[in-house]
Amino acid sequence: MNKNRPIGIFDSGVGGSSIWQEIHQLMPYENTVYLADSKNAPYGNKTQDEIVSLSKKNTEVLIEMGCKIIVVACNTATTNAIDVLRTSYNIPIIGIEPAIKPAALQTKHKSIGILATKGTLSSALFHKTTKEFAKEISVVEIIGEGLVPLIENDELDSNEIKALLKKYTTPMVAANIDYLVLGCSHYPYLIPQLREMLPEHVSIIDSGQAVAKQAQNVLQQKKLLTDNKNQPTLQFFTNTSTTTLKSLLKKYSEKTIIKTMDF
Repeated sequence: MNKNRPIGIFDSGVGGSSIWQEIHQLMPYENTVYLADSKNAPYGNKTQDEIVSLSKKNTEVLIEMGCKIIVVACNTATTNAIDVLRTSYNIPIIGIEPAIKPAALQTKHKSIGILATKGTLSSALFHKTTKEFAKEISVVEIIGEGLVPLIENDELDSNEIKALLKKYTTPMVAANIDYLVLGCSHYPYLIPQLREMLPEHVSIIDSGQAVAKQAQNVLQQKKLLTDNKNQPTLQFFTNTSTTTLKSLLKKYSEKTIIKTMDF
């Protein structure tokens, strides 16, 4: 396989661009193709069959575009579909799941919060991870209902999103958490607002760096790291408007190609 082929990344919308940023920071010369399936966002409210079907569709589009590895930059798609994807396609597939383990191991208050979608919190993989690492501690699980559509609509600073975050963090603060795990790739974009609402001692963890490192490790093992030292091709495709993606990635505007595509 040509090592200069792109890394493929997909998410149920724009949120996984937070994962893309970690990947690009760690491997700045790698070509990338990102699919934002915003037309079907959020995945968190769909059935497992629907999530599997959408994940397979996205994976097949990326394979057709010549990707050498696929990063599922969506917690809900990972927790509900990763096993099916790995058995269905002969290509390395990296997933993302909530960083429960580091939070559970590091908490001093023995109390952590998890903000995630319904699809992630109700998945078998999530329950297995929680049972394995968090059985000795208190876990406050909150479904972030309504957050993804607001992020998709580029309403990060809206009063509505602030009101929802206040509602969701209040029971966590009451439970004296010292770690908040973000269980959706859209949610890192909410960290500035969360920092304002949470006590200073609360650490916020997302999975972006870990996913980027895992992708790098797999590419290294398979001798697929690029030898390109020129400006890479950084392509983003969305099946709705490009407005939010352009807003979230504005600091990369000179380097990225952001287009609409029907998929």
